[in-house]
Amino acid sequence: MKLALYECPDGVETEPGNRIAYDLERDEAHAGATRIASAALVWELVEDGDGAVLATETELDPATPWVLRCDRVDFPPGGVAHRHVHPGLGIRRLLFGELTIESPRGTATYGAGEAWFEGANDPVLATASTTQKTAFVRVLLLPAEWAGKRTIRYLDPADEEKPKLQRATVFLEAPVES
Repeated sequence: MKLALYECPDGVETEPGNRIAYDLERDEAHAGATRIASAALVWELVEDGDGAVLATETELDPATPWVLRCDRVDFPPGGVAHRHVHPGLGIRRLLFGELTIESPRGTATYGAGEAWFEGANDPVLATASTTQKTAFVRVLLLPAEWAGKRTIRYLDPADEEKPKLQRATVFLEAPVES
């Protein structure tokens, strides 16, 4: 199984199933079947990720219930998400600004329209542009026990107490259908 991200610059019409479509113009997400007339992003669980901007292989334990969560994270200029992990893997796509990600795969700086993958429990440090607002949208594949819960866990407990300049907005969670 793969979690794949597709760019749909002319809009999209999706079928029911394990997918989330994000309307770039309206800043809203829809699970399963939907129609978006303007530029959109679609994340879906597929057997092969042909044509995807980014796809990552994952094995889903059939005994574990899963959810797909779509959210958006906004940073003010100079915002930092201190080294942290999430309990599920995900694909992020930068909407605007610039974000530097330090992860087990190295350090990379992303600009508007670029996408990247973060694995479950991968330690990540995210640093936003010092001169502009920055935001990304993501879909996480999470064990269902995390539905409705905050998923970020800071690796240094002292970071939990530091002011958080970034803000996460959850759009939706959808159960993964087997």
